[in-house]
Amino acid sequence: MPKHIASGLKYLTAVKLKEQGQNQQKIADELDIDRSTVSHYLNGRNLSWNSIDVAKTITDLEPKDFLKMTQAIIQNPEQIRKIVNICKKNEYETIVEDSCIGCGLCVDLCFMKCIKLDSLKAQITSRHCCGCQTCENECPTNSIKILEI
Repeated sequence: MPKHIASGLKYLTAVKLKEQGQNQQKIADELDIDRSTVSHYLNGRNLSWNSIDVAKTITDLEPKDFLKMTQAIIQNPEQIRKIVNICKKNEYETIVEDSCIGCGLCVDLCFMKCIKLDSLKAQITSRHCCGCQTCENECPTNSIKILEI
């Protein structure tokens, strides 16, 4: 069943990319699947609609749960990051306050790989943030704020 749900997540991602104006080959490249699979997805062939319903439910979860469920279903970290980033429901503004001590814990914890240290202070790329708040919750100085836009 997880493979079917993974296909449902890829289907939802392909549809979002198509809505953004991407052609089938670019979608295939983005999801690291062949173009014929994208064609099948976009034309509604060889799909389990129940799996798509489950995938929709997963994308509607809170960001941390959406990320965790996607990690449990798909094994490729890069593909997980792409699916979560494309299918996330909201955008987030990230704030790192001056109290940041540059310990790097947030860098290690961020599955989305959107945090880097620069001059001993965390720098977060907001557009890649999925809003899971792992960094915010684990920051020893409470210097990180994740705000839903």
